[in-house]
Amino acid sequence: MCRPDHFAVAYAINPWMQVGTPVDVGLATRQWEALRRTYLDLGHEVELIDPVPGLPDMVYAANGGLVVGGRAIGARFAYPERAAEGPAYLDWLVQAGLEDAREPEHVNEGEGDFLVVGGLILAGTGFRTSPAAHAEVQRFFGRRVVSLQLVDPRFYHLDTALAVLDDANVAYLPEAFSLSSRQVLESLFPDAILADDRDAEVLGLNAVSDGRHVVLAAAATGLATRLRAHGYVPVPVDLSELLKGGGGVKCCTLEVRP
Repeated sequence: MCRPDHFAVAYAINPWMQVGTPVDVGLATRQWEALRRTYLDLGHEVELIDPVPGLPDMVYAANGGLVVGGRAIGARFAYPERAAEGPAYLDWLVQAGLEDAREPEHVNEGEGDFLVVGGLILAGTGFRTSPAAHAEVQRFFGRRVVSLQLVDPRFYHLDTALAVLDDANVAYLPEAFSLSSRQVLESLFPDAILADDRDAEVLGLNAVSDGRHVVLAAAATGLATRLRAHGYVPVPVDLSELLKGGGGVKCCTLEVRP
């Protein structure tokens, strides 16, 4: 995770961002700290990367890379405003002692568009990550990568439209995907939890699950009810200030898989 010390809406690169929107950094920090404490209370370890001045979106740590089986591939951002985050996160991954951490050849925005479900890696494209990066990730990690086409600009990263719940199931917003990608998801996850637009609009699907507890936006009450009905334990956290930059729980969380 990365503290939001320099968080601001200084530019607009997604539909959530409105330049000039006032940001309360103190509130953003308190909400972020509540998320960090939630992870600790659930028994998870939290490592921190130092925020870099001039990189207001660095708080969205999920975009910094993808770590699977102790190996990591860094990020290459689509927009120049975030380009410097890639090397910063890659340096951290190298210093963390990962077996193999390398710079990517193609545009990819880390766990924003790559989500691990059991032995699969789901990969989003359409707004940020290049399809060529999907093949690159498949070669590097030696895991099957399933490409999914995003079609709604509000859900510009896969992790805004789909949440991994455990090694076999997900929750997602069908309307965020092309028809062919919906068919793929229906085939892979026939028991998936389907979200509605109300919960997706508050980035309720931008969630982190340990297989039982699902940490998600406090405003996503409908999704929380569906999760509870399926045996999961929703853990609501308010990140409303960080939503101004187009990010939520998952955006703030890069999962380091040993």
